[in-house]
Amino acid sequence: MASSLHSQTHTNTMNGTSASAADPQSHISKKPRLHSPPQPLLITPSDILSEFSHHDPSIARINNGSFGCCPSSVLSAQQQLQLQWLQQPDDFYFNQLQSRILQSRNIIKDMINADHVDEVSIVDNATTAAAIVLQQIPWGFAEGRFHPGDAAVMLHCAYGAVKKSVEAYVTRAGGYVLEVPLPFPVNSLDEIVKDFRKALERGKQKGRRVRLAVIDHVTSMPSVVIPVKELVRICREEGVDQVFVDAAHGIGCVDVDMKQIGADFYTSNLHKWFFCPPSVAFLYCRRSTNNSDLHHPVVSHEYGNGLAIESAWIGTRDYSAQLVVPKVLEFINRFEGGIDGIKKRNHEAIVEMGEMLVKAWGTHLGCPPEMCSSMVMVGLASCLGISSDQDALKLRTYLRDKFGVEVPIYYRAPKDGEVGPVTGYARISYQVYNKVDDYYKFRDAINQLVHNAFTCASLPN
Repeated sequence: MASSLHSQTHTNTMNGTSASAADPQSHISKKPRLHSPPQPLLITPSDILSEFSHHDPSIARINNGSFGCCPSSVLSAQQQLQLQWLQQPDDFYFNQLQSRILQSRNIIKDMINADHVDEVSIVDNATTAAAIVLQQIPWGFAEGRFHPGDAAVMLHCAYGAVKKSVEAYVTRAGGYVLEVPLPFPVNSLDEIVKDFRKALERGKQKGRRVRLAVIDHVTSMPSVVIPVKELVRICREEGVDQVFVDAAHGIGCVDVDMKQIGADFYTSNLHKWFFCPPSVAFLYCRRSTNNSDLHHPVVSHEYGNGLAIESAWIGTRDYSAQLVVPKVLEFINRFEGGIDGIKKRNHEAIVEMGEMLVKAWGTHLGCPPEMCSSMVMVGLASCLGISSDQDALKLRTYLRDKFGVEVPIYYRAPKDGEVGPVTGYARISYQVYNKVDDYYKFRDAINQLVHNAFTCASLPN
């Protein structure tokens, strides 16, 4: 393995300090500008078609939320970086890699309004970030700082991989895990806040301490924007030790401001709504939080030099997805209003498409428009007979194979006494490459199934 990462010079570079403090012109010490003159020409519809011409034209791709998208200009930049590495890996490693990662971290720092670049680490994805935060919990129990039965609180609809991480790191260590039920369909933010307060009260029963709260910013399935600022404030009032916001759908989808949110830890993928190639995410760790126990789960030469530096070298691998953030920002700034303009237009478009669909099917949205991001839950006709998670998965596969529509389906178990309930919801997404015809194609597919008296029971297991 390469050994230069042990040098003090490298550590200073990754921390944002120039190796040559006497050189005021060093590009490493400069803060990247989010809007550098001259301003690029605004992107045109034909430009967007070209940037995403690698998408399969036969598929109505209304599921950006799962895997995101990456424009051709960014993919080309990534390929150039990969070639540079392969042409002369030693030069790239010693002279380019770490300064380029620092440049990406600085851009992220500015976009999320963090205080210092040290607070920003780049990792593979939000699942990796969750493991970094959660793996400190067993040490708290092993060293006697936590006591058996101390609690962690999370939403019951937390992402499946995060729930598994909580099981692996908290439950096995002797912690008590309390899941907060998310009402769905949900009518107001107050419903979520009320249930969260009740859960914290239960978590503190019998003298327990709530050591960690795991809060989604945008839940995955069902998709709802969570009032994270309010929930973080409640955690502070109730004495929760640490708050971790899992925002896999955060940056590029909702407003992300570390000072306003106030969490100890915050992670977001960059490949979902920020146009990076897969996979790359950031993990924010607030400087005022004791982060001495935070380490990358892959231990390499930089262990003990701080999480951001540990994460910047975890062995020989392809780091190119982490290095194209400047090119992604260049792409984003071709849109009117930059990332904020993209978010606003995506939100308005997805609400319009969602309302068009529920009107066509005689159903309803899963939450008010103000609780949607660039995704919305759309009720499906109850006559489709969606009666289990398996039915939802089979219907999703059928829509893909039969109609060329890619959209995830969510099953909601009916409540006792509910008459004619909507048990199936589609999570539709809107990104810059989408067209109205994508949603008309979905509408017409469901209308045809209803017309043909289709039910999920007719699909093979």
